[in-house]
Amino acid sequence: MPDDGLAERLAARVLELVDVPSESGSEAALAAHVLDVLAPAAGARDAGDTCVVAGATARGDRSLVLLAGHLDTVPAQGNFPGSRDGDWVHGLGAADMKAALGVMIELALAPPDATVDVGFVFFGREELPFGDSALTPLLQREPGLREADLVLVMEPTGNGLHAGCVGNINATWTFRGVAGHSARPWLADNAIHRAGRGIAALAEVEPVDHAFAGLTFREVVSAVTIHGGVARNVVPDACVVEVNMRYAPGTSAAEAEARLRALCEPFGEVRIDGNAPSGAVPDGNPLVARLIETGGLSVAPKQAWTPVAEFAAAGVDAVNFGPGDPQYAHRRDERVAVASLVDSYNTLVRFLCA
Repeated sequence: MPDDGLAERLAARVLELVDVPSESGSEAALAAHVLDVLAPAAGARDAGDTCVVAGATARGDRSLVLLAGHLDTVPAQGNFPGSRDGDWVHGLGAADMKAALGVMIELALAPPDATVDVGFVFFGREELPFGDSALTPLLQREPGLREADLVLVMEPTGNGLHAGCVGNINATWTFRGVAGHSARPWLADNAIHRAGRGIAALAEVEPVDHAFAGLTFREVVSAVTIHGGVARNVVPDACVVEVNMRYAPGTSAAEAEARLRALCEPFGEVRIDGNAPSGAVPDGNPLVARLIETGGLSVAPKQAWTPVAEFAAAGVDAVNFGPGDPQYAHRRDERVAVASLVDSYNTLVRFLCA
């Protein structure tokens, strides 16, 4: 039988968190709230820069497992404040990832009789470009966190285990031409037409599958925005296209950038605006095997970028596991099932106490 008391505690906690605004760059109020909730019982402390840590934050005699979650959300889409509707909690960040924060807080407030040491890491600005994340600087300030044997980054996975993550390049692709009168286009060089030829070529690039640690990740590239034009009677001399590329673990940031340039530079100028590295799949980590076994978890590649890459860059094994459903992340109708909160909590208890 389900634990109705646990379900109600988790649902109430998640709704409480949803109702504290924390769009990226404005996480201070939520960080203060988490600190207030956890400081008396879990020894939480302010780790600076809207980061909060609680529980074990350095390795002792036992294995150290960290549960990590970001405080920030994407901008609201008419979905703030939140609401409870029977078996669902609705609202901004419900799936990504205040559901996970609620599970983390409830575990920290009533820690199970674990056979490992458990720490909790809350950080901001994950939804912004990689260089703005608060996590990497936190790992530099808190060397004990880099001693962890495993980190569970509680991104939305629907309570499956998503291993690794793809790298993420954002680039600006600029096409140059010569302006002129639209009545005499042969005297001009239309930059939008140049962009059209480049975009058409990019659209023909098929996804490339990469097998890594027994999982298949897909390298993909997409034109995502386009800007150009002056007036209806002017042939434009510039057109700008923003491009996004996702690349597999095992591909370095430099290799991925070279691949993107080879695809795009025959048609226009390329400026790399950001390159978040891919995250490796942990190899032979017994705690990962224990999580899969005790939770009866499915395993899939993470076809998105997540902070497992930041932990991997710091030399720490990390995987993605969380209660949110990826299909509801960043949506206007964002939500999380209460049953998923309970399943996540119970899976973590079994794993930590195995």
